[in-house]
Amino acid sequence: MTSMNRRTLLAAGTAATAAAGLAACGSSSSGTAGDGPLQLVGSGDANQGGGYAAMVKKYLEETGVEIEIVDVPYDDLATKVSNAAKANDLPAIARMPALDPAWLDRTVDLADVVKEVAPIEGMYAADADGKIPSLPSDLTAVGMFLNKDLWDGAGVSYPTTFDDKVWTWDEFVDAATQVREKSGVKFSLAMDRSSHRLNSFLYQFGSEGLALSEDMTSYSANDKTQAALEYFVKLNDDTFMPRSVWLSEDDPNAMFKTGQVAAYYSGSWQIADFAANITDFEWISVPMPAQPEQATNFGTAGVVVVFEGTGQEDKALDFVRWLYSKENYAEISRISGFLPAIQDVEVEYDSRQEDFALYNEAIAATPAFVKDQKARELKLQASGTAAPVDGDPLRDGIVKAINGETTVAEALSSALEQLNESLS
Repeated sequence: MTSMNRRTLLAAGTAATAAAGLAACGSSSSGTAGDGPLQLVGSGDANQGGGYAAMVKKYLEETGVEIEIVDVPYDDLATKVSNAAKANDLPAIARMPALDPAWLDRTVDLADVVKEVAPIEGMYAADADGKIPSLPSDLTAVGMFLNKDLWDGAGVSYPTTFDDKVWTWDEFVDAATQVREKSGVKFSLAMDRSSHRLNSFLYQFGSEGLALSEDMTSYSANDKTQAALEYFVKLNDDTFMPRSVWLSEDDPNAMFKTGQVAAYYSGSWQIADFAANITDFEWISVPMPAQPEQATNFGTAGVVVVFEGTGQEDKALDFVRWLYSKENYAEISRISGFLPAIQDVEVEYDSRQEDFALYNEAIAATPAFVKDQKARELKLQASGTAAPVDGDPLRDGIVKAINGETTVAEALSSALEQLNESLS
């Protein structure tokens, strides 16, 4: 979701969708019209089957309560909702990329809802007073896709389950190079331009990424981090990996779907899109390399919040409880291709069940520190004490390193400095 190249969330074009953006975000200019339709603000999920739109329709049929979806472009979402908070014009419900100090104190405490619906531990957090401002909308996990036709045609083997001997990065690089050379495909690998993806790569080398301390007062990197980043920068050589993805934001999703790369390092959110839209070749999800750690990066794709001051808080909470009931949450997960963020929810997907199962296995195999880090980051957000960081310090630094503008050591030092300044 995404820093995460995130797929967007709420479907435009349904009967429940507002044509307007967030010029008037709340139900009235004062945000207190209790009798109008509830507004649910987010960004469109048409590419994932319109799960929220389907659930809004179902809720209307079951309860007679109308929910109006306000679809906002992802890049504008945080600014629009922040401005709506300043104007006292917040919607009833929003699905946001993260908690924002601009409106954090305007959220309803969801502690009672958490007790009822049981989100996965570590995927939500309370502030110092015990208030829980959000629920996880779903999980995403980083993973790798192969163009199966290219690999099989080149006669190069690959692991398909965690029962197989999982390859190292050195072994993967050798294998993917063989596929490129034998098939004539343009590149061996493309990776989304995101620190979320890059962090999973670091974990696989024994790094803990840019880790937040247990007391949430500092960020640091262990002695494996710089070497792993050096390895990644060297892969961006315009032969194994296209430099244009990280340097000029070329679309790696399009590269994979058009058969230009043998492998794609992205994540679970791509499954529904690929299942619907790749028809020219067979593709497969595979375990990522381990050098020596088997690890993914996972976390909440977004947070669901209920806002105070709308006059619709009770109605909004009713919908959230309904949506997060096991039956309904399993349904939206099936429609949208979500990994569930609620405990003990089993999802029968319409297709590619094996891909989703592989991602859940990857999460289970990941070292415990990754989940601990997610919990600390969410707790830091819930506290509202950290200043927003401009851009994505790790990604932006590595972009400069790939382009020869700085060294990896300097990029790492700069990223840590920026993150630590945010805590002060």
